[in-house]
Amino acid sequence: MLTQFSRRSILAAAAALPIASSALLRAAEPDLAGLADLTVGVMPIDAAERARRLSRAQALMKANGIGALVIEPGASMIYFTGVRWWRSERLTAAIIPVEGRPCIVTPFFEEPSVHETLAVPAEVRVWQEDQDPLAVVAGFLRDAKLGRGAIGIEETARFFAFDGLAHALPDARLVSANPAVRGCRMIKTPAEIALMQKATEVTLAAYRFVHPRVERGMTGDQIGALMNAATRKLGGSPEFALALIGPAAALPHGSRDVHRIADGELLLMDCGCTVEDYQSDISRTWVHGAATTAQRTVWDQVARGQQIAFAAARVGAAAGSVDDAVRHYYAGLGYGPDYALPGLSHRTGHGIGMDGHEPVNLVRGEATRLAPGMCFSDEPGLYLPGKFGVRLEDCFHMTAEGPRWFSQPPRSIDQPLG
Repeated sequence: MLTQFSRRSILAAAAALPIASSALLRAAEPDLAGLADLTVGVMPIDAAERARRLSRAQALMKANGIGALVIEPGASMIYFTGVRWWRSERLTAAIIPVEGRPCIVTPFFEEPSVHETLAVPAEVRVWQEDQDPLAVVAGFLRDAKLGRGAIGIEETARFFAFDGLAHALPDARLVSANPAVRGCRMIKTPAEIALMQKATEVTLAAYRFVHPRVERGMTGDQIGALMNAATRKLGGSPEFALALIGPAAALPHGSRDVHRIADGELLLMDCGCTVEDYQSDISRTWVHGAATTAQRTVWDQVARGQQIAFAAARVGAAAGSVDDAVRHYYAGLGYGPDYALPGLSHRTGHGIGMDGHEPVNLVRGEATRLAPGMCFSDEPGLYLPGKFGVRLEDCFHMTAEGPRWFSQPPRSIDQPLG
């Protein structure tokens, strides 16, 4: 088997021997021949689903006295309109009125490109380089007789868009769009859950590929690159592949220091991918070689913490109560108190869907009630500064009967993938 360490040697040799470089570079690539695309036949979100989203948003807008929503490019724009765009100083925005078709406002020269992904019936209004795009947004709202009411601004919109619209519509009241946008996006439909399930299957399959191929001398970056390569071959679009070794695993998002795998060293991986806009997020922790008693003890404690969180996630319970249950258990073991280290220094979990982190979080004080269709990560890690950390992360979705796993948590440190 060709290790990542020997791949670096091959790359160095390729640079020194130009004649043989192409063959050496081919040899340096991981052998992915045994992996097949798991996403063949996956059903993307269709027109009927997007129409239901718009109807739901408009019903929530009516219920909350909001006349229109203004959304910048990102997951929410894709969610409602299909338009895949980026944010720059040139504004592109979607406006969803409480009745009727949405409107896309975009630069004149970008209109043909916007139409390539527009997936719902909508009006498109353009602005020229010497014009104010927020004046065009305001013009649509005035034409729809919505220029004097409440306009919901999606929570990730930039200040210049908010401020520009406030000046263009001085009689309007700019409010949060959360009642409508969160009200739709937080509750996943069966089609969305199916895509998240597929993304989970891709990430698990990539883990199964990587696990036996981790070797002494490999760095976290090399392990992450192997994970990403496997994810792509399996049909997913990699979002992140964090591989933390030894003391770096005591820092939830890692260290700039370079650590290498050695016998008895703990490896914490946190990886996710996207399939048709929907994400996975799975963490696994294991030891290269034989685990110590201390490593086993902490691993088992985290596994128990994960199950306590899952059991606490009941329909109607406050999201914060899930975090409370885990933190109470950890405090009984001597960790903390609260968010102090050694212990659990971050929330127990976060919402997930089109974004890797979505509202709401499983964190102390979060009063939002759990409801069917909500999706969360469950990742109550334990971190021992200067020593190591353990994180096990699996996502679940709420059903009328309670939580249901997207991926089954592992049972032991010796079988980290089940």
